[in-house]
Amino acid sequence: MIYDTIIIGGGLSGLVAGVKLASAKKRVAIITSGQSALHFLSGSIGLLSAVDGEPVSDPIASLEKLPENHPYNKIGAGRISSMAGEAADILKAAGIVVDGNAGETRYRLTPLGAWEPTWLVMDGIASCPHPSKCPWRKATVVNFHGYLDFFPEYVADGLREAGIEAECHEVKLPELVRLRKSCSEMRAASIAKILRGEVLRKLAIELNALGGDSEVLLLPAVIGLKSMQETEELQAMVKKTIRYVPVIPMSVAGVRAQSMLRNYFEKLGGTYFLGDSVSRGNFSDGRLESVHTANLGETVLEADDFILATGSFFSQGLVAKPDAIVEPVFGLDVDQTAERTERYDKNFFAPQRYMRFGVETDKEFRVSRGGKTVANLRAIGSILSGADPLKEGSGAGIALLSAVCVARKLITLN
Repeated sequence: MIYDTIIIGGGLSGLVAGVKLASAKKRVAIITSGQSALHFLSGSIGLLSAVDGEPVSDPIASLEKLPENHPYNKIGAGRISSMAGEAADILKAAGIVVDGNAGETRYRLTPLGAWEPTWLVMDGIASCPHPSKCPWRKATVVNFHGYLDFFPEYVADGLREAGIEAECHEVKLPELVRLRKSCSEMRAASIAKILRGEVLRKLAIELNALGGDSEVLLLPAVIGLKSMQETEELQAMVKKTIRYVPVIPMSVAGVRAQSMLRNYFEKLGGTYFLGDSVSRGNFSDGRLESVHTANLGETVLEADDFILATGSFFSQGLVAKPDAIVEPVFGLDVDQTAERTERYDKNFFAPQRYMRFGVETDKEFRVSRGGKTVANLRAIGSILSGADPLKEGSGAGIALLSAVCVARKLITLN
């Protein structure tokens, strides 16, 4: 099977790159083992919220403070704004409505009631331009009886600290009672499968019965597993404005985003190899010619270009060995420290050096193998070196922008 581009990894970066290329009429295949870090998406996408531990209010203006080998510097500060706009448009084309501006930090409410700076916020997620500028005077935080992955009092405290009066209420739906028989079943995705149709109408009745003078109802983000249909239906039946607060993963917003991006990718003509992984690649003259997968056996997949989007340690795009950090698919060169003791800081809350580890790439995001550049294999997303997404709040932003950047390059080249 022959393609223009084969993408290895079906998370946020892989899917966005696939959509961009398929939109340009390229023959694209995505090979993915299944669940990705996208399933843990909080409902927002950060671009850059801090540099060297200092909060930033204007992410674009703060790019110049980043290390030289940071992925954003390889993209080019002058192109970040346009690519950020294009990335948001790709999400919207897939049906994922987002709000935000690359040049201005927005704040969303976290499961613990803190206000986290971010870039794009998915439709319906509780957010404000700034905690001091929220449009609500009073809010009601609503939880489902027996649901333990949401903390109403923490959320209410966060609202109060922002000068918003808050109260907590609990609703009890008989249809959710059976989930409480096992603590492993009372989870966001399981609840989302039940909150539809007649059960959704019962929830609307309960919410309308709360009364009071609150201007907004804040619910755990456990509605709408595959699309926004259920959230839209619920809002139409409830008199007050509803906003959602992310919960402890699994993330319904993340699962929904992955499903919508995959559906859009396939609608554009892309091929999606689900539940498969690349077992080895065939290299010749500094190029990757084809790959074998676990499911296809000796059947090879050929392409003009390849994109590696397998993620970092979480998704095993990088693997820690006793003596080194390795990229397990192709044995690519990894940017890392030589000494194991230098990979981490004993202070758990300090910046950890291993967070900046990743595959070595040139300014075109082409990877290297044995010290030599692979001309047609590029890396995107969290497998890239040079960034500390946890401390910078940049992980999803790097995934989106590196995907758009590399897809643009391949469209221009071919």
